[in-house]
Amino acid sequence: MGNTRILIFTLACVALLSVVKGLPHEPQLGSARVVFQTSYGDIEFGFYPTVAPITVEHIFKLVRLGGYNTNHFFRVDKGFVAQVADVPNGRSAPMNEEQKKVAYKTILGEFSDVKHVRGILSMGRHDDPNSGGSSFSMLLGDAPHLDGKYAVFGKVTKGDETLRKLEEVPTRREGIFVMPTERITILSTYYYDTKMESCEEERTVLKRRLEASFLEVERQRMKCFP
Repeated sequence: MGNTRILIFTLACVALLSVVKGLPHEPQLGSARVVFQTSYGDIEFGFYPTVAPITVEHIFKLVRLGGYNTNHFFRVDKGFVAQVADVPNGRSAPMNEEQKKVAYKTILGEFSDVKHVRGILSMGRHDDPNSGGSSFSMLLGDAPHLDGKYAVFGKVTKGDETLRKLEEVPTRREGIFVMPTERITILSTYYYDTKMESCEEERTVLKRRLEASFLEVERQRMKCFP
């Protein structure tokens, strides 16, 4: 009887481990955050540098150069994707030479086992798996048919309410694309590092300045008011 209970318990543990192993793994987000300020609200996202380091560096460099400013979402397919246009064709403002150099670059496809679920960032590409450039999608629902075929490089960390607003925009269909009937502009972009949000560095600097000020005030007091 005792051996039977042990066997049942062991089998249950094995089954539980199998279920756990089958659960989708959540990659570690890096500390960098990017914010797209759109005509419908802000969208913030982070990167998966351990999953797609080449893609992350490429997109982040474009952001740092201001490449996505005045760009737009050319595709909004409710429950599927909201896709950012490629920088060379999507901006309303002209590019400088440094922006052009990065915007026209294509990168290697970094395919992984990270699942395409709502909020995931996924690179756009043509038939060539190494043709990713500057267009990418924000998933508006689960899309398992994209798994392993498109490079996942991050996820939306804030702004799901903005994505929901985008899903309500009137659309038209052009071939396989569902496109908004009005321009959804990325007005501007900025980035920051979550590691700096603790204000630890600012507190240290302020403390040093206060200490220096105190010493100077005390020196002047002793000189003028002995």
